[in-house]
Amino acid sequence: MGGFSPIWSYFGADEPNYIYGPHGRKLLDELGELGRTADAPVYFRAHNLFTTGNGDGSLKWGSTNVYTERADGTPVYDWTITDRIFDAMWDATRDAHVRPIVELGFMPEALSTHPQPYRHNFPKGDVFTGWSYPPKDYAKWGALVEAYAAHLKDRYGTEVDGWLWEVWNEPDIGYWHGTPEEYDRLYDVSAAAVRTVLPRAKIGGPDSTGVYAAKNGAGKDGAGTNGVSKSDVFLRQFLTHCAQGKNAATGGTGAPLDFISFHPKGSPKFVDGHVVMNVGQQLAAVQRGMEVVASYPEWRNTPIVLGESDPEGCAACQGAQNGYRNGPLYGVSVAETTARTWELARKHGVRVQGAVTWAFTFENQPYFAGFRELATNGVDKAVLNVFRMMAMLGGDWVRTESTGALPVEQIVTSSVTDWPDVDAIATRRGREVDVLLWNYHDADLPAIAAKVAMEVRGLPVAQVTKEIFLMDATHSNAYAVWQRMGSPKQPSAAQQKELIGTGRLQREVAPHALAVKGGAVTLQMLLERQGVALVRLRW
Repeated sequence: MGGFSPIWSYFGADEPNYIYGPHGRKLLDELGELGRTADAPVYFRAHNLFTTGNGDGSLKWGSTNVYTERADGTPVYDWTITDRIFDAMWDATRDAHVRPIVELGFMPEALSTHPQPYRHNFPKGDVFTGWSYPPKDYAKWGALVEAYAAHLKDRYGTEVDGWLWEVWNEPDIGYWHGTPEEYDRLYDVSAAAVRTVLPRAKIGGPDSTGVYAAKNGAGKDGAGTNGVSKSDVFLRQFLTHCAQGKNAATGGTGAPLDFISFHPKGSPKFVDGHVVMNVGQQLAAVQRGMEVVASYPEWRNTPIVLGESDPEGCAACQGAQNGYRNGPLYGVSVAETTARTWELARKHGVRVQGAVTWAFTFENQPYFAGFRELATNGVDKAVLNVFRMMAMLGGDWVRTESTGALPVEQIVTSSVTDWPDVDAIATRRGREVDVLLWNYHDADLPAIAAKVAMEVRGLPVAQVTKEIFLMDATHSNAYAVWQRMGSPKQPSAAQQKELIGTGRLQREVAPHALAVKGGAVTLQMLLERQGVALVRLRW
C-alpha cells in the first residue's frame, strides 16, 4: 500500500531546561534508540527557547535568557543556556538521530509590550503573563531571530539543514496577546530572518489549537459563527495570508510555508470512579484540520505536522481524569490515534509528516505523580514501550482487515464507547512482516480479553520465525510493579533497578519456527483490554 512514514517519532515539552537534566539526558538517549530502530530521525519540540530567566525549570516554565538590553536599549545576546539545550540534542543527534524543531518563542521580557508580571506561578494565577505579548520592536525581534539562526549554524554546521523551524505556539488563544494580523507579521519577520541565514530552512506554523467544528455556534476554543470555531477562522486566515497576503518583511506576496501545524487534543473525564477517554474528539480535530488544509489548492500537498497531538491539553496538570497516564491506557490510546491519523490522511489525500506527542519527563517530582510523561525518575512508563513497538514498523504498508475494528468515521463521531476497537496495522521490509495490534476502549474498566486469530497471507517460504512483544496491565508496565512494591516514595537501589528493567519492552513469545501452509500462517493469542502487541515474522 505504499511507503510507510513514521509520523510517531515527534516529541515535545514546555520545559526546555529538563532536556539537559540527568533524567532528561537518559530519556533523550532512549528516544534516540527509537530512531536507530526505525532508521528515522526523532524530532523534539520545546517551548520557552527565548523566555527570560535564569534557566531554572518548573511546571510549564523554562527560560534561556537569550535576550536582554542595556540601559540605552542596545540588545545583549547570551546563548549559554540555550547551548546546553541544543548540545544535549546534538549529542543525541550524533549518536541517536534526534533533531530539534526550533520553536521561535516566547517573548523576552525586554521586548514585551506588556512585560509585567513576567513569570507565572503555575498552577496558581494566570499562566499567560508578560512572555505572551507581541514585541515592542519587530526589527529587534527579527534581529534576535537572525542572530539565533546564525549562532546555531556556526555551532552545529550543516546539521541544521535537517531541522524544522516554527513561529510561536497556539497564537489563537492566550499564548499570543495580539491580533491574528500581528501574528502574521511576526511570522513574516521571523521567516525572513531565518531564511537570511539559512536559505533552505524548513519553516512553518501557525501551531494553532485544534480545529474543531463548532456546535451551536461555539467550538472548543470559544465562540464561533456559522458552525465554524475561532481556531478554524484563525488557521484559514493564516493560510490565506501565506498564499496571497502582503508580506510584512519583504513587501512581496505571501510567505514561505514548508509545513502546516495545528494541535488536536482529546478530553478524558473521570466518571463513577474510572477514567473515560475521548479519542474521538482528538481525531475529529485531526480530520477537521486536514479538511481545512485540503481546501487550499496552494497548500493541499504541503506536509502537516500535528504540533501537539495528545489525549488532553496539559501535560503538567494533575487530577483523577489524568490517572490514565501512568499505565497502559495512555499507550494504547497513542496506538489508536496514531493508526487512525494515518488512515485519515489516506482518506483526505493529505500528507502528515509528524504527530508530536507532548510528553517528556519532569525533574524533581515524585514517582508516578500523574504527569503526562514518557518516564518518571529514570523509569520508563508503559507508553514508551508502545513507541518502541511502532519503531519496529517500517518499509511498506501491508493491507490489514479486522472483524473487531470500528469504522474510523464512527470513532471520529462517537469515539470508542460501546464495543472496543480491536484492530491492526502492518508493514513489510525485506524478509520481515510486523503487525501492530491493539484492544482499545475509552472506559478504563476490567473486561474479558479479546480472542485474536490472525492470518498472514502471501508468504513466499515454507517456514517463518515468530516472536511477540506485549504491553498491557502486566507486561512492559513499570507502574504495576511499583504499585506491587507498595508505591515507595524513594525506591531502594534494588527496587530502582527492577523498575528500570520492567519499564523496558518485554518479549512475550520468544522467537520460534512456524510452518507456512499455502503461503499463509495462522496464529492465535489473547489480547487484554488496553493492550498493544507487536507480532514479528521473519524468514
